Amino acid sequence: MTAVVNQLPIGLSIAAVLLLVALGLTVTFGQMGVINMAHGEFIMAGAYTAFLLQDLLLALPAAFVVAGLMGLALERGAIRHFYGRPLDTLLLTWGVSLVLQQLARDLFGAPNVQVPAPSWLSGGIGILPYNRLFIMALAVAGVAGIWLYLTRTKLGRRTQAVVQNRRLAATSGIDPGRVDMLTFFIGSGLAGLAGVALTLIGPVGPALGTYYIVDAFLVVVAGGLGQLRGAVLAAVGLGLLNSYAEFWSDASLAKVLVFAAVIGFLQVRPQGLVALRSRALT
Repeated sequence: MTAVVNQLPIGLSIAAVLLLVALGLTVTFGQMGVINMAHGEFIMAGAYTAFLLQDLLLALPAAFVVAGLMGLALERGAIRHFYGRPLDTLLLTWGVSLVLQQLARDLFGAPNVQVPAPSWLSGGIGILPYNRLFIMALAVAGVAGIWLYLTRTKLGRRTQAVVQNRRLAATSGIDPGRVDMLTFFIGSGLAGLAGVALTLIGPVGPALGTYYIVDAFLVVVAGGLGQLRGAVLAAVGLGLLNSYAEFWSDASLAKVLVFAAVIGFLQVRPQGLVALRSRALT
């Protein structure tokens, strides 16, 4: 029982990291249909931004802007020509991810670097370290921010209109291209925030994003494409499952068990935890 209780904060912090990573994919993949394999490199960019600034609070907005601008450049430069062709976007962004990883090696070197946590995050409350509590709070703030943006702002409602029916939204006076730019900027910026959070629990390296990108896609798919509530539930479930599976076995077997669990779940409920409600007849 003690081991079960001690693994709980680890599982919740893994869930928070997965949720931060998956939030951006929920927007770009779940809502826009773009399979962005370079999303992991935006995480890496956010982590290296924290490494360069050496100030957590300053790194959070800076990483959001840096990763967001990288995503915006990718969307305007390449992805906008491949909307409606998800497999093409997968191949395109996979190539971009390799280029960005090599660029990071050229700029920062191949060895991992460490970002020291601020002194005010040392210690903890009971079995919950302050750094993991901060990551959880950051994930909650990210979810709240995305929810408020999509449901309480004019730009968010325009985003939802473009997602539901692109052509109808265009005939209603909404510029889909502008919405695409803003959506990709926000989704990529969230990946940058995830990168800053990851510096609190481990070293930073050129391949940092590759360790989380597959799990993040699993969260989005298991939660339901484009469904924020589903992403939250899936992230918590997969985070806890990964934590306890790794405790009772090892890291490699835990990944296999999580992947098998998601495949089994999708066989029963292919639409994910939360399905998009529609009045369509077909």
